[in-house]
Amino acid sequence: MSQWERLMKLPTAFTQQLHDLYDREGLPMDVRHYLSAWIESQQWQRAANDYDLAMVLFQVLLENLDIQYSRFVQEEFFLMQHNIRRYKQNFQRYLENPCSLANTVYWFLEKEKEILKTADLAEQVRVLQVEQGGFETSTQCDLDRRMASLKNEVQCMEHTMMCLEEQQDEFDFKYQTYLLEAPLTDNPANPQQAKLQSLINKLNDRRKNTLSGLNKLLDRAEDLIDALVNKEIVQWQRRQQKCCIGAPDRVCLDQLEKWFTCVAESLFQVREFLSKLEELAGKVTYERDPVKAQKPFLQRKTEKLLSDLLKSSFVVETQPSMPQGKGPLVLRTGVQFFVKTRLLVKFPELNQSMKVNVSMDRETPQIKGYRHFNVLGTTSKALTMSESQSGGMVADLRHLNLKEQKSGGGGGKGANDICLSVTEELHIIYFNTVFSLKGMSVELQATSLPVVIISNSSQQQSAWASVLWFNMLSQDTKDVMFFANSPVATWPQFGELLSCQFLSATKRGLNDAQLEMIAHRLFGKQQNYDFCSVAWSTFSKENSPDTFWVWFDSIVVMVKTYLENMWRDGLIMGFVSKCKEKILLKKKQRGTFLIRFSESVIGGITFSWVENTATGDPEVKTIQPFTKNDLSQIPFHEIIRHFLILKDVPQNPLLYLYPNTPKDEAFGKYYADKSGNDSPYLKYIRTRLVFVLKGDTQEAVPHMTTDVEEGEVLQPMNDPCGEAAGQIEDSLEPHLVNYCVDPMLCDTVAISGEDLMYPPNSNHFFDSEIFIE
Repeated sequence: MSQWERLMKLPTAFTQQLHDLYDREGLPMDVRHYLSAWIESQQWQRAANDYDLAMVLFQVLLENLDIQYSRFVQEEFFLMQHNIRRYKQNFQRYLENPCSLANTVYWFLEKEKEILKTADLAEQVRVLQVEQGGFETSTQCDLDRRMASLKNEVQCMEHTMMCLEEQQDEFDFKYQTYLLEAPLTDNPANPQQAKLQSLINKLNDRRKNTLSGLNKLLDRAEDLIDALVNKEIVQWQRRQQKCCIGAPDRVCLDQLEKWFTCVAESLFQVREFLSKLEELAGKVTYERDPVKAQKPFLQRKTEKLLSDLLKSSFVVETQPSMPQGKGPLVLRTGVQFFVKTRLLVKFPELNQSMKVNVSMDRETPQIKGYRHFNVLGTTSKALTMSESQSGGMVADLRHLNLKEQKSGGGGGKGANDICLSVTEELHIIYFNTVFSLKGMSVELQATSLPVVIISNSSQQQSAWASVLWFNMLSQDTKDVMFFANSPVATWPQFGELLSCQFLSATKRGLNDAQLEMIAHRLFGKQQNYDFCSVAWSTFSKENSPDTFWVWFDSIVVMVKTYLENMWRDGLIMGFVSKCKEKILLKKKQRGTFLIRFSESVIGGITFSWVENTATGDPEVKTIQPFTKNDLSQIPFHEIIRHFLILKDVPQNPLLYLYPNTPKDEAFGKYYADKSGNDSPYLKYIRTRLVFVLKGDTQEAVPHMTTDVEEGEVLQPMNDPCGEAAGQIEDSLEPHLVNYCVDPMLCDTVAISGEDLMYPPNSNHFFDSEIFIE
């Protein structure tokens, strides 16, 4: 396959590079196309430094152009006759410097090779990317092919219009000549009249064929607009909804912009064709002129198609978001937010000429207590190409904020009895502009996805839950009454949503086993969870602190803030029940441990390990959960590294991360130092707590070591659940004993546990630095 043939088969993104290359002067694309085999077989690099060879190639080039011109004459391809003749004239400037021509052709061939190399690399990457499905790829290729066909038909129609004008000019000239030379008396047998009648008949046929071709061209454009407006843009909007709540969907608009622009440019050219027909009909017309009969219909059809396309081309590219918000679509009164709109029909001549205006809630629901807001700040901005990385027509509005309207109507007359909480109220932001080009003026409007507006940061968690629930279940992006009767979510939908929260926060989602544990927590033991469903009230309701969402979101926040790398590396099993945990660990060797999230403590994480009893049977023990208060003081991997229990001999019971990875191999890369003696987290620790198991009595007695200087007082800290350590000390008097720690172990930490089986009178103490439960 020749180099040119390979270039012709490239995807749209790379053929555009080819078009950009041949927009330069030097080597016309028509010449490159029709003489491709000859051009690629010549030694242009050598000719660039060899005058005699360059002159030979120059002369052969002109001869080949003559041959092509003769072929187009035989085929009656008037447009290419004109182009080839013009190209040959332009090449004459190289007569005295043919080496410059050889160098130019060589440069173009090398640039083509660069495009092919880039395309090959992109294809290799595409093959490796398994996330893009075959159906989507085939759909895109099909649209690319149809767009190319539409552009080709427009080019052919342009040639047809030129031929029609030439044919009419020929008739008009002969007719005017006839009027000057014809005798005063009509003679039906006059041969000139017969010739003119033949010419007008041919002109009439040409006009009919042209009109028919325009109608077919509009039908093709109509099919493409239907695909873009009713399928592609709808699918993009759905992908954007899912992307807003964490799904890794592609929402880039560059491809859609190319398609929308291609169809719009074609329709504007059709308008020019119709104007040309009207002009021609104004010069020469006759009875039953098809232009006068069909042109109005084609004009209306063109205007409607163009209007439909333009109205769907104005979209919100980046949904309203606060810079420090939990996610998009949650806005707070008095806090600035940003949003970006984009016009997918890209006409450079419209740069900075279209103003986008922002407003709120055009049609508010009649709900008692439903709030109303005004948009303040920079509420008007021009669409410009300078604020987009791809050069698209965007209006990037970055200084907007909301202010609640003070009204005492409580919903006004006719307000119904539906009661929505603040975080269940949905509001829509409107964006308006006017497209005006070449006599075509259309008012355009885009709307944001429904936003939740809060007035206090404490409402943000519940507001984000509403955003998640709406965009998971609703495809009606203007349904502000969604929470008046919220539908349930199926488990497959719900599980995907939960996984996306981890995926967007940490780049690692939930696996099947983790999702199964969550499903078990929600629905109990089931053979198949696919038919289970979750209600909105179960997921999250305002003023309900123990909802599922509060529990789950607190875990996501904790992992994102303190444990992201460990989670991404797969060291945290996370979602596993206590029952499942014991089943997994009891099959493993002593010292095997796993890390899971607490089911009872909000935002808690713990670890369990397996020990052998005096009889040799495996026993699973668990530490009480650590929360963000704890992890903010010492990293979790340092807790695991220095965890110590004192029996007869101090020892760290954590040896192997489940299933069998040595602890230091799993967590070693996170350690602040290799030996542990100079750990910054131990440098300031004044006390350390260990558990001593006295012989066979199973009584846990706390032992503390301290390097507090004389005169200092140990102050108990709050425990991870918020209770002061002193409160527990009042009921459980700690028994402090002097314990001499091995100097080699003086910088180790031992921490008590959640499910350790203490006798009724056992004591445990909250360390002043180590946050233990």
